[in-house]
Amino acid sequence: MSQEVKVPTLGESVSEATIGQWLKQPGEPVAVDEPIASLETDKVAIEVMAPVAGVMGALLVKKGETVGVGAVIATIEAGSGAVAAPAPAPAAAAAPAEPTSDAAVLSPAVRRAVLEHGIDPATIKGSGKDGRITKDDVVAAAQAKTAAPAPVASAPVAAPAPAASGERREERVKMTRLRQTIARRLKEAQDTAALLTTFNDVDMSAVIAARDKYKDLFEKKHGTRLGFMGFFAKAACLALKDVPAVNAYIEGDEIIYHDYVDISVAVSAPNGLVVPVVRDCQDLSFAGIEKAIAAYGKKAKEGTLSMADMAGGTFTISNGGVFGSLMSTPIINPPQSAVLGLHRIEDRPVVRNGEVVIRPMMYIALSYDHRIIDGKEAVTALKIIKEAIEDPTRILIDL
Repeated sequence: MSQEVKVPTLGESVSEATIGQWLKQPGEPVAVDEPIASLETDKVAIEVMAPVAGVMGALLVKKGETVGVGAVIATIEAGSGAVAAPAPAPAAAAAPAEPTSDAAVLSPAVRRAVLEHGIDPATIKGSGKDGRITKDDVVAAAQAKTAAPAPVASAPVAAPAPAASGERREERVKMTRLRQTIARRLKEAQDTAALLTTFNDVDMSAVIAARDKYKDLFEKKHGTRLGFMGFFAKAACLALKDVPAVNAYIEGDEIIYHDYVDISVAVSAPNGLVVPVVRDCQDLSFAGIEKAIAAYGKKAKEGTLSMADMAGGTFTISNGGVFGSLMSTPIINPPQSAVLGLHRIEDRPVVRNGEVVIRPMMYIALSYDHRIIDGKEAVTALKIIKEAIEDPTRILIDL
């Protein structure tokens, strides 16, 4: 007797997804609630769990195909898999083995890395929480495997023909749903909003001094590192309180104002840039903000962000400085009306009290929708952020 495997509910307003990876092949044993496939939606990767234990049956949809909610994508047959396993096709005979005993604890990103590099997860010592394997662990194991001496072949194998000198090659790869969505939303933002960017620079001396003084005590007490994002998030809360248009939406012919600050924090994931939301930042402590950001960063790296993690958001902070960016004009995340861009910190000469001194400076940028935010409001908001970072006491006394 076979059991159908259907596409689960994907989240609000999401009706279809793409088969990103089959994690189980026909004939392999499957445990109940074990991940058997990875689906790519417009925002995140979602695992499909086995509804029953048994043997993986037919895969009814190919990798890369689009499926709707409720669609039948595979079957699970009764049995243990010892007899039901079909003979592998010649082209797949050399494919790396799927994760078995550790399958239930491997994230989609780790699974893809294991399959890509042909590494047995049982041979990898995990460095993550509770000994879990991370993508970096898989990459390190693959590099070690590559560096190891190759075994002597029992029979001569024909070497592939070398590429002709000077030959130019092209590779055509289909865009993932996430990348397609990123491209579409960024273009929509340009086509719909009246985008403009205002700049300022910030002396990071006070924040760096505070961080250096208290980072060890902070981590000991709160169990998380004290970074710069907590300062900028709290500074943004001051600015958005004083200039509410920067924290508002346009919906039709109405403006929706918010008395709360839900900050979307742009983080890099395996399939592209994602923006999980730190909610109610106006009420969170520095530790609360830093813990939330650290947790999202870990989930993004492991490919386990959910739709709920990225729903909503009233304002975005994007830190291009971690990649070395000196200055940029970030694009807003619709329906939001503004985004704060952070950049790298570098020592530059500045004038203080009539003297040229060296200070750790950062350029900051605020891109905004000019339909709802006037230039004066945008400049004022960015100036409030600058002043709060240069004098963090303002954050404490709400000034």
